[in-house]
This record gives sequence, C-alpha cells and structure tokens, in this order.
Amino acid sequence: MPTATAVVTWLVENQDLMVEQAVQHLNIALTGLFFGVVLWGTTGLLIHRYDRFSDVTLGVFGVLLTIPSLALLSLLIPLVGIGTPAAVTALVLYSALPIARNVYVGLESVDESSIEVGRGLGMTDRQLLFRVRFPQAMSVMMAGIRQAAVLLVAITTVTAFFGAPGLGQSIFRGISVGNTRQILGSAIVISTIAIVLDTGLYGVQRFLSPTEVTST
Repeated sequence: MPTATAVVTWLVENQDLMVEQAVQHLNIALTGLFFGVVLWGTTGLLIHRYDRFSDVTLGVFGVLLTIPSLALLSLLIPLVGIGTPAAVTALVLYSALPIARNVYVGLESVDESSIEVGRGLGMTDRQLLFRVRFPQAMSVMMAGIRQAAVLLVAITTVTAFFGAPGLGQSIFRGISVGNTRQILGSAIVISTIAIVLDTGLYGVQRFLSPTEVTST
C-alpha cells in the first residue's frame, strides 16, 4: 500500500491529466443530471397529480437502480453505442428514483392548509403550484437532486469501461498495470468532485429554501 506522500506525489506529477479527466468526468455526470432533472422532475410532478400511478412508477424506478451498472451499460450498447452516449443514457436512468421520488414526496408533503389559503385568495392551480407547492417542497426536491448528483459522479467512473472519458480511465489503467498510486489518486479526485458538487447543490438548496433545509 503506497503512503499518502506517494499518492500526493503521483497527483502532482499527473496534475494535467487529472484536471483534463476531472472536467470530462464532471461534464458527463452533469449532463446526465441535467436530463434526469428535466425528465424525472416532470415525472414526479405527473405522478403527484395522478397518484394512482405513483407506486408502480416508483417501483419500476427502484428496479432500475438495482441493475448493476456494467449490466445496464452492456444492454445499452446495441441501442446507443459505446462511449459518452451510453454513459449519459445510463446516468439518466439511474437518476430516476432519487429525483422522481423526492419531487413526488416533496409535493405530497405540502401543508394542505396553505393550499386552501391560496384557493381562498383566488389562486389558480398553476399559481398554487409555483407559489405554494414548489416553494414548500423545494428542500425535499433538492435533496433528491443532491443524492442523484453524488450517485452519478460515482457511476460515471464505471462508464470508462465502455469507452467514456473521465477519471474512470485512470482507475482502470491503474488496475491493469498494478499502479495503486494511480488508483488511489484518481479515487481521491472523484471523491473530491462528489463532495464539491454536493456542497454546491446544498448552497443552492439553502438559497431556494432558506427556512427549511434538510441535511440528507
């Protein structure tokens, strides 16, 4: 097992490679997260409105999350090919449960008395959604996005096995040549990205819902 000094030395010696792969890694993860928020956020809103479909929909998303990443990526190859398209598609699928579930739960947890007050003031359903439901549910919704973000940063590592760029390439290269310093150094950078991204999204969460912020 290499010492901490040896790992740091390797990181310094390969800092250009680490920066390049970190940008690629983050780009893939954020692309998957963006499309996941758009797609599954809308789905969460729909199953809140049509509640009878919520159990089935979230159950299917839960099953998706249990599929091993290598197996899912293998299944996607005939459909979207290898590399970045397969990586982004897999990340979008894996983001379904945390995003859709938290949007649904957040909207379901809105205080009904607030809704009644809004109706009493003459608000339309659209106004109630954007002025009452979303603000009260934002903390829970953002918590789901944060969970998805950290999950996708981790899974992006595995997508390198199927030709996607990112820090996973350095990890698999380190495994193939038995370079433990490279494996640990790349893993440290991946963990740092996940922590920084989660911290940034937590800041957004506090900004959007300053009176109620969950620590999950």
